[in-house]
Amino acid sequence: MAELPPPTLSPEEQKRRRKRSLALALTLGALVLLFYVVTIAKLGPGVLQRPL
Repeated sequence: MAELPPPTLSPEEQKRRRKRSLALALTLGALVLLFYVVTIAKLGPGVLQRPL
């Protein structure tokens, strides 16, 4: 099966793709931060004062 050449995007499509990627990255980062905060809150403040 012959491979098709990659589609070329107009500058407007490239801008929209970049904005969408940035929004997705920020959303994913916020979700990771939320999970981290909730985990620390559930474990309690004493978890940071235990011996390693």
